[in-house]
Amino acid sequence: MRNLRAIALVAGLSGLLPTPALSQALDVPVIEHADEDFDTCALGRVTGLKADGDRFLAVRSGPGSDYTKLDELHNGDKVWLFDQKGKWIGVVYGVEEVSCSPVVKDRPVPHEGKKGWVHGNWIEILAG
Repeated sequence: MRNLRAIALVAGLSGLLPTPALSQALDVPVIEHADEDFDTCALGRVTGLKADGDRFLAVRSGPGSDYTKLDELHNGDKVWLFDQKGKWIGVVYGVEEVSCSPVVKDRPVPHEGKKGWVHGNWIEILAG
C-alpha cells in the first residue's frame, strides 16, 4: 500500500486512495471509577524506555498486547491514569489537565484528549 500511495502522490491521484483512520474506537473503554473519598485519576509520566529498544510505549485499544495499536508514547510524555486491568492502565493523554474530582457512579472517561491502554511497567506516578 505504501508504494501504491507513493505512486499516487507522484501521479496526483492521492485523493482517490483510501487513507487510514486517524483515530480508532477502543475495544475496552477506559472507565472513571466512582469513589466518594478519592480523586478518580492520577498524573503519570512515561519513563524507562530504552534507546536501543522500540523507543516507544504502544497505546492499545484494550488492556493487552493482542489489542490494536492506536498510537505511541515516548519517555517524558504525561498521561492521566484512570483505570487498571492487571498490569495495563487506561489513560487519557494529549491534554494539559483533566478533572479528577470524585464522581457519583462509574462511567466511561468523558474527558477530551486521546484515550487508550498502556502497560504499567513504563509509567511513573507523579501525583494522585
